[in-house]
Amino acid sequence: MTSTALPARAPRVLTDLGPIAQLRAGRLARRLPQLYAGLVLYGLSIALMVRGHLGNAPWDVLHSGLARHLPLTLGQALVIVSFLVLLLWIPLREVPGIGTVSNAIVIGVSADAILAVLDQPGALWLRGVFTVAGVAVCGLATAMYIGAQLGRGPRDGLMTGLARRTGLSLRLVRTLLEIAVVIIGLLLGGVAGLGTVLYALAIGPLTQLMLPWWIVDPASLLGGDDR
Repeated sequence: MTSTALPARAPRVLTDLGPIAQLRAGRLARRLPQLYAGLVLYGLSIALMVRGHLGNAPWDVLHSGLARHLPLTLGQALVIVSFLVLLLWIPLREVPGIGTVSNAIVIGVSADAILAVLDQPGALWLRGVFTVAGVAVCGLATAMYIGAQLGRGPRDGLMTGLARRTGLSLRLVRTLLEIAVVIIGLLLGGVAGLGTVLYALAIGPLTQLMLPWWIVDPASLLGGDDR
């Protein structure tokens, strides 16, 4: 008796769809909830790191610095910076999707909402737990919203656009951007520390690990089966 091996399923990959194609690609009953759950979780990750008070993620160092000098909450500063970053997409010819605009709004709103009910713990070890959990949740949240394939976030699009225009690697462009925003944020009095370093070292590997779990099958996006 002989057995027939089943063909290996092609690995899931990200596709570069335009904003209309993203919506026409189907499976919105899965992709939209995944997108918005990921964005709310991203807001949770920010709140956890803020309440851990051991250092914010690089862009949140900038947001917290702005919030010290302007009549804004951290989430409001995040939303404003997101739309300012989107203006930089114009010369880079990046095209936003529904996920791009949602990213710019939902993360800041959810971060503020969670910060309103989440107190900072007094014990140092518990603040450490908050910080580590914030980094881990951010990796999951990033994988979820990117995997929904409904458009890059404002900062991700800035990174990919600059990399394409300059010919530099994505890793180098991301590193330079995050160094720049941390420096500006520190000059404004933003909160940086061990959590910032942990985020910088861990977020890439965490996202790479979790992303394959959440990518919507491109065969389905392009009209294939819905397995």
